[in-house]
Amino acid sequence: MAESLNSAGGAQAPLPLRELLVELNDIKRVRSAGRDGSIAERLFLQAWAALTGGADPAALALDITAKALAASRLGDLDAAFLGVAGLSRAQASAVLVRGFDEVAGSLDPVLAGRLRACLAEPREWEAGPVPQFALLQADQPRAGVTCPGKPRILLEPPENHAEHCLVVAAYGVALSPFYGADPTTVFVAALAHHLHNALMPDAGFTGEILLGDHLDAVIAALSERALSELDAPLRGLVASSRRILADDRTAEGRAFHAADVIDRVLQIAQHLRAASLTMDTVLGEMALVHEGPVKGFHDRVLADMRLP
Repeated sequence: MAESLNSAGGAQAPLPLRELLVELNDIKRVRSAGRDGSIAERLFLQAWAALTGGADPAALALDITAKALAASRLGDLDAAFLGVAGLSRAQASAVLVRGFDEVAGSLDPVLAGRLRACLAEPREWEAGPVPQFALLQADQPRAGVTCPGKPRILLEPPENHAEHCLVVAAYGVALSPFYGADPTTVFVAALAHHLHNALMPDAGFTGEILLGDHLDAVIAALSERALSELDAPLRGLVASSRRILADDRTAEGRAFHAADVIDRVLQIAQHLRAASLTMDTVLGEMALVHEGPVKGFHDRVLADMRLP
């Protein structure tokens, strides 16, 4: 969509992507036996390992985003699992593409085609060392809901900074066509927008206000310490991409800040959605007791037990 359509007076975000972004947010909460962390956390670490291993950032941004989108519907039924389960490379790719196609209808068609191709013809990335800052971000909880002068609202379990950064990166790629932004810059900037929180515990907006005049210097020093772990030219790429974080004056800045605020709000919304869940939804819309050879028996058991 042309950038002129979202200039002053026009839409500032693409409403048709809303449901996709809601579903994609849940990869921060999907975990599987034998695998450490959530899908989002693992994709975050994979992305950094690929970058230090010399991956082309543009191709990697599309590849990781495509994997995230497929996982939003398939969970951990990913290429690694499907291969272990006995599917051929072509069969596994077909499954991933089907998962992607189920959720991707609202994406920009050109972008959707490029993402789909990443799953149809997967590539292996040479893994370099995972930076220490990335590992620390995966271990650093987010603050929850904070407001200066008020007690913090903690929502358990908390997301971590790796999960937040990965989802913002994937959102940024999905949103980039709407803003006319370069998806690679948005992706890299989003992956790296919380470098300081590798070492800085997250006290939220409240902590930032209480740090006062020290805030900018602390963030700059800790971010630079994280960047020093990276060799050139990757260090320069990350540093230059992070320049979009300062404001929304560029297309890339708008795509990033839209992705960031959407993720922050959807993270809280999923807690509220779970708290308001009803049995009508579970048994009706979601068919918890679904069709099958013993459904009639199940229904009679529940009726006799007066459940729900």
